[in-house]
Amino acid sequence: MQPRMASVKCLSPVGFHRMAYTEWGDADNPAVLVCVHGLTRVGRDFDVIARALVPRWRVVCPDVVGRGRSDWLRDPKYYQVPQYAADMVALIARLGVEQVDWVGTSMGGLIGLSLAGQPGAPIRRLVLNDVGPRLHVAALTRIGDYVGRPLRFANLDQATDYIASISAPFKLRDRGQWRAITETALRRDGDAWVLHYDPAIGLPFKSVTADAAASGEAALWALYDRIACPTLVVRGAESDLLTRATADEMGQRGPRPRVVEIAGVGHAPMLMEDDQIRIVADFLNEAAT
Repeated sequence: MQPRMASVKCLSPVGFHRMAYTEWGDADNPAVLVCVHGLTRVGRDFDVIARALVPRWRVVCPDVVGRGRSDWLRDPKYYQVPQYAADMVALIARLGVEQVDWVGTSMGGLIGLSLAGQPGAPIRRLVLNDVGPRLHVAALTRIGDYVGRPLRFANLDQATDYIASISAPFKLRDRGQWRAITETALRRDGDAWVLHYDPAIGLPFKSVTADAAASGEAALWALYDRIACPTLVVRGAESDLLTRATADEMGQRGPRPRVVEIAGVGHAPMLMEDDQIRIVADFLNEAAT
């Protein structure tokens, strides 16, 4: 099964940019599932779960602007959730449907949360994969330490070793899985391989002050509390980003979601294992009946 590659024009305050996406399944299927990746990742992270969910779903996996095959923004200060959410609205319009289901990992979950909390939201079912309105500062510091480093790799094996080291909490099963998520997140640059994202994506992330972080958390909780669609929260049991206390609080607020933990995994479950895929598929199928 081969996906289709496409793109959509989106607008930021400094001009238009192109957001690429990968699409699986029948292009006329009105049951659309949008899967959105984390901060430094790409839409191809969802290849395994996409193959598992078609033909019931038409699965669309964008490269958030600044990543993968998408353009880089002219002004990096717009590498933030409001711009990403606006881009996703353009994508949904391009897909020709009124509603979509949503699986968002980390940053992709925050984008989905910010849309689902709006009046008249186009999100019909929402999966928040290891993310919530409160983000643990230790995890943000850990991620901020490696985002945007000007790294070059002589070969794919060297790059795979690096990805496996910084992403160890994914707890992937074998070298083949690590290689798969490395290949799709690289691009050639002369005689070397480099990470396939704009190094500037981390600038807004690293410049957040304590006051701005508190204000942002309050805004996210306000959005979360307005979510009305069926919601599932997936948490890696060893996650340093979404704590158990925050996940428990999420279970009692807003959409009062089902909260499921994945044993032995940190931030974030990659939804590549059968048991993880089954959790998502069962929720989507149950909510569809």
